[in-house]
Amino acid sequence: MPAPDVAIFEANRPRLQRLAYRMLGSVAEAEDVVQDAWLRWTRAGDEVADPAAWLVRTTSRLCIDRLRSAKARREAYRGPWLPEPLIEELTEDPVERAEDVSVAFLLALERLSPLERAVFLLHDVFDQDYAVVAGTLGRSEAAVRQLASRARAHVQDARPRFSVDQQAAARLATAFMRAASQGDMAALSSLLTEDAIMVTDGGGKRSAALRPLIGREDVMRMFEGLAWRGALTYEDDTFRPVRINGYPGVVLNRPDGPMTMAFQPSEDGRLAAIYIMRNPEKLRHLG
Repeated sequence: MPAPDVAIFEANRPRLQRLAYRMLGSVAEAEDVVQDAWLRWTRAGDEVADPAAWLVRTTSRLCIDRLRSAKARREAYRGPWLPEPLIEELTEDPVERAEDVSVAFLLALERLSPLERAVFLLHDVFDQDYAVVAGTLGRSEAAVRQLASRARAHVQDARPRFSVDQQAAARLATAFMRAASQGDMAALSSLLTEDAIMVTDGGGKRSAALRPLIGREDVMRMFEGLAWRGALTYEDDTFRPVRINGYPGVVLNRPDGPMTMAFQPSEDGRLAAIYIMRNPEKLRHLG
């Protein structure tokens, strides 16, 4: 291909990657879709009048196809499903807006049909007008507006209503890890809101809770059991603080492989949710 065509694609790649990740909830699948879009781009030739629109349209349709083919696989998933963690080092400036990649937001997107998800993301997150979205998805503008309205009703409560101070959130995560490593159940309990939840995704590949734990008491029973088995002992060199889907979090090296923990802060400075990823298939991008 002529060099300018390569340059056009590379200039659009970050946007395509962000769209595909939000659509699919998987870093690896998003990369695969963008690669598929690249292959189609190399065959498109000079017929593309608006490269950016063509690439978004192609990526959106590839994602919709994947979501439809993955429906049965998602329904048969063992235990709770969580999106593949999007990990950024604390030393880096955040690439994504936290509210647009938060675990709660991505889980809300899971409740949408593939078309509803595409419409909502293209219009509400990527700021495309309804006419453009309609052309991208091959639907009428009226249908697209209806899809967007329905999608918005499902996800509007998933976005944070307050901004989180990143330093305070990091201190909260550090306090949690310190209390866990010391087996200090009283300190752990004090860090959780009364209605805190904990969701663990093992995908049937590694041990994990097979249901979400709801409420401080439910979560603490799990921690007490882990402490009794000696599973809460963390040395400083076995984990590193990171940013996971905009939340403070850690990547841990455990005897059975790596895992991640993401901590969702509450408005009152405690933890509203803990998301634990243990499924090795969703941690391959950690290297």
